[in-house]
Amino acid sequence: MRAVQVVRLDGPAAVEVRDVPEPARQPDQVLIEVRAAGVNFPDVLQTKGLYQYKPDLPFTLGSEVAGVVREAPDGSPFRAGDRVAAFAGTGAFAELVAAPAENVLPLPDQVSFAAGACLPMNYLTAHFALLVRGHLRAGQKVLVHGAAGGVGTACVQLAAALGATVVAVVSTEEKAEVARSVGAHETVLADGFRDAVKELTGGAGVDLVVDPVGGDRFTDSLRSLAPEGRLLVVGFTAGDIPTVRVNRLLLNNIDVVGVGWGAFALARPGYLGEQWAELEPHLRSGALDPLVSATFPLERAPEALARIDERQVTGKVVLETSS
Repeated sequence: MRAVQVVRLDGPAAVEVRDVPEPARQPDQVLIEVRAAGVNFPDVLQTKGLYQYKPDLPFTLGSEVAGVVREAPDGSPFRAGDRVAAFAGTGAFAELVAAPAENVLPLPDQVSFAAGACLPMNYLTAHFALLVRGHLRAGQKVLVHGAAGGVGTACVQLAAALGATVVAVVSTEEKAEVARSVGAHETVLADGFRDAVKELTGGAGVDLVVDPVGGDRFTDSLRSLAPEGRLLVVGFTAGDIPTVRVNRLLLNNIDVVGVGWGAFALARPGYLGEQWAELEPHLRSGALDPLVSATFPLERAPEALARIDERQVTGKVVLETSS
């Protein structure tokens, strides 16, 4: 089969599409014929050896996938031919992947394979961030940084679907249009966002800040919170890990909350299925509809990874097989 492999740690340009043996399904795995795979920032980091998961070279990239079941374990709710999405962990950028059975999720007929490949990482992260770590309630105000990116658009859509008012922080007017298209009620530019948020909220601030960006906007995010507000630390796509003077947390009784979906979810068998069950009504209604900005065949995987590495992406980039 064809697979996208990291053969040396020199970034996206060094990735190769190669012929490799098909994976052998283990007893606790589902074998999935890949139709689409989501491309994520951690995939880019893996091409450089900068991610915490460092498999031996060469290895096949990719963690999230949508496709059709070829084989499933005895007792599994899945049968050959079923449409599914899955968090495979690794090996998704290929024509066939073996995924842990407990991480395989039923894909509603209304959801395309390309959209399904965008769901496992970003939307389950958004669910964990907003509901589990952020304790979001309908009627609250949510500020989302990086709101035109993959995690950002997922958080915007889910927060809006749950009845929150969403303020999107973006770097350009073009990205503001993207954020509005996925449900943001207001958009502000990253440059000067604190003053803009103050004006939008009449000085009251927001209840929740979702920050997958990090960098130098962290302190102004804290200052944008209402009393007892919460800042969710999701990631650091800006590259710099910010620090905080903890006296700021005392002034308005605010919280800084870590969001590590993978470490939490993958240590709890069945947890992904519980999250998926809560998201599924919103998937069926169309309230959650991932923004796919570009699709590439497997052969153009280096280009897809480079797009993310160069910060050229809004929404999500997807690889598709020829199946």
